[in-house]
Formats: sequence, C-alpha cells, structure tokens
Amino acid sequence: MKGFVVHLSKAKNEDMIVTILCAHSIKAYYRFFGARHSILQLGHLIDFEVDGEQSHFMPRLRSLSHFGFEWLYESNRLLMWHNFIKLFEPHLRETEEIHSFYFELLLKAAQKWSKQNPKRIICESYLALLRFEGRLYDTRRCYICEDPIEQELSLMRAYIAAHPACIHAPTLSKKRIDEFFESGKTISFEDNEIEYLYSVVMKGF
Repeated sequence: MKGFVVHLSKAKNEDMIVTILCAHSIKAYYRFFGARHSILQLGHLIDFEVDGEQSHFMPRLRSLSHFGFEWLYESNRLLMWHNFIKLFEPHLRETEEIHSFYFELLLKAAQKWSKQNPKRIICESYLALLRFEGRLYDTRRCYICEDPIEQELSLMRAYIAAHPACIHAPTLSKKRIDEFFESGKTISFEDNEIEYLYSVVMKGF
C-alpha cells in the first residue's frame, strides 16, 4: 500500500500511532518503536504493509519504505508542506473510506512543490477541494448581510465571499476572484494577495 502520513501521535514507550491517507482510505495504524524510524515523518509518502487488519486491535505497520521528493531538504518548502498536509486529518476525521481525489490532490501538489510557489499550489489545491466537495459558493451575494457584492469582496473560511466591511478583512477584486474560481489558477494574483488567500486556507478546510 502507498499513502501520505497525515498525523502522528505517541503511544507507549517509543511506539507510534500513524494516520495514513491512501488512494481509497484514511486509517490509523500502530507501529512498534515508530519513534526510531526516520521514515515516519509528517507528510512523507510511504509504501507499507499491514498486519492484523482482521483482529480486534489496531492494525500494525510493517515493511516501510519512503518515496522521496527533492524539496524535502528545503526547510521553507517542507514547513509549508507540513502546514498543508496537517489540514487533511481533522477534515477527514471519522471517515475511513474516501475518494481517490484526496490522494491524487496531494500527489499532484507534491510533484509540483519544487517548481512553483507552494502557497499558490495550496490555494489552487484548496479551490479544487472545495469544488469537488460541492462547497464552492458563488460571489454574487455577501454571506453575512446577503446584499449583492459589486466590485470588491473579502473571503471567509472555505473561500466564502462577504463584504469587506461585514467581516473587517482585506479587500480583493470580485472580478479576479471570479476568474480564479473559474480557471482554478492564481496567476493573476500578486504575492500579497496570495498571502491572504493562503491565510484563509490555514484556518482549516
């Protein structure tokens, strides 16, 4: 099996509980002496086998190997990867079977991570996730006061549009947000605007 490590927690002694997002599942596994294994790091893409899936106890990881990406040794890119991937476990908590979309989204992002600005990749990936989950709202009316939005807006969590005065947040061009929602690309945004879009993502999925 192959999957991304999206959460790690300590068990007794040096054992670990590892949550892995695979193509069709997100599950927690037990790893004896997991703290000793450098492969078990947040965000790593690993290949593994499982013991005891049919037992009453938590299934156990074994035969681990790691698929590396060249950007893993760039501290800034790695930190942003951690920030991004940590959002998946709470979003998909209480779910075991998932659509392949989530694994493919992470894999595509990881493959582009060293070639593009990671914050732009995160913003574009988040938009794709909202669209996939049917949570991408249009920008015609303010979510707070329900009056029409004309030329400028702000974004709440889940990229929900509102009047800047309603939520006391930075202003963005409605036209450019509409273009972003249509194309899925951040190319028209300045870096300071990307910082704002990124900060919205970091509030959680």
